[in-house]
Amino acid sequence: MKLSYSFIIPVFNRPQEIDELLQSMQKLNFTSEFEIVIVEDGSTLSSKSVVDEFKNSLNISYYFKENSGPGDSRNFGMSKAKGNYFLILDSDVILPQDYLLEVDRGLSANYTDCFGGPDAAHDSFTDIQKAINYVMTSFITTGGIRGNKTSTINFEPRSFNMGLSKTAFLASKGFGKIHPGEDPDLSLRLLKLGFKSQLLEKAKVFHKRRINWHKFYIQVNKFGKVRPILTKWHPTSAKLTFWFPLLFCLGFLLGLIGVFFNFYFLLYCYFGYTLVLFIHSTIINKSIKIGFYSVLAMCIQFYGYGTGFAVSKLYIGLMKRQEQQQFPNLFFK
Repeated sequence: MKLSYSFIIPVFNRPQEIDELLQSMQKLNFTSEFEIVIVEDGSTLSSKSVVDEFKNSLNISYYFKENSGPGDSRNFGMSKAKGNYFLILDSDVILPQDYLLEVDRGLSANYTDCFGGPDAAHDSFTDIQKAINYVMTSFITTGGIRGNKTSTINFEPRSFNMGLSKTAFLASKGFGKIHPGEDPDLSLRLLKLGFKSQLLEKAKVFHKRRINWHKFYIQVNKFGKVRPILTKWHPTSAKLTFWFPLLFCLGFLLGLIGVFFNFYFLLYCYFGYTLVLFIHSTIINKSIKIGFYSVLAMCIQFYGYGTGFAVSKLYIGLMKRQEQQQFPNLFFK
C-alpha cells in the first residue's frame, strides 16, 4: 500500500505556535506531496490569518469548530483528511527537516497501523523548557517511557507525535473524551482490536511546551489522576512503575520522620538520587542552571503526579466512584 500522509493539528488560541510549526514544515526533506489539516478548536485568538500565509507553499486546509477538546478535534481533522495515514502533532512542536523522511523509512521497513515518536529540546528553548523536557524524557525520571526506551513493540504513543492509519481510525473511532489520557486510551483500544504499534526512534519532534512551573504541576497532577481511570478501563495495562512517584513521595516523608529517630539512610538515598540527576542533566544540557531546574522539575513532577495518582486511586479504585462525576475537568462533553 502506498502511504499518503495527512498531518492533523488541533490548535487552541496559539497562532504563534502554528506559525513556527508551519515554517518547519516548509523545510521538510520529503519529495512526495503531503497534506496539512489545521483544526481550530473554538479559539478566540484565531490562527486563520497565519495559515493563509502558507497556502501558496503548503497543501493546507483550515477548519473552525466549537470547542470540544483536542481528542475530538483530531477526530474531526482525520474525518476531513484525504490521506490514508495520519500524522498527529500538537501545535507546540517544531519538526526537524528529516521528520517525514524518517517516518516514511520506518513504516516502509516495518509497517504498523500506529506509531509514536520521541520528543526532544531544541537549542532555542528556554532553560525551563529544557529542564521540563529532560525530566519528561530521561530514563532517570520516567524510565524513558515518553520515547527513549529501547523496546519498540506495542509502544503507547503520545499525541504530540503520533501516527495512525485511516483503517485503524475507522475501526477504533479515534480518540475518546478524556483529556489528558486520550492517547494511551486509544493506543490500548487499538491493541485490543489487533492493531500493532511501534516506536520510531528517529522520528523525533522538538516539543516546545509553553509552560511555567504552576502549569507544569497542574499538567502532571492530571496525568496522575488519569492513570487509575485508564487502569480501570484497561486492567491489563497496570504496571508497578505507575506507583513510583507516589512511593517516592511517601519514602521522602518517611525519611524526614526518620531524622527524629537518628535514621538518615533514606535521606542519604534521596540526596544521592538528586545528585545523580543534577549531574546528568547538567552534562546533557551543558548548563548548571538547567541542572538545578531539572531537580526542581523532578520534584514537581513526582509530587504532582504522585498526589494526583493517590487521590484518583482512592476515589476510583477503592471507593468505586464514577470517573466523570468525580473528575469532570478530565472530560470533554
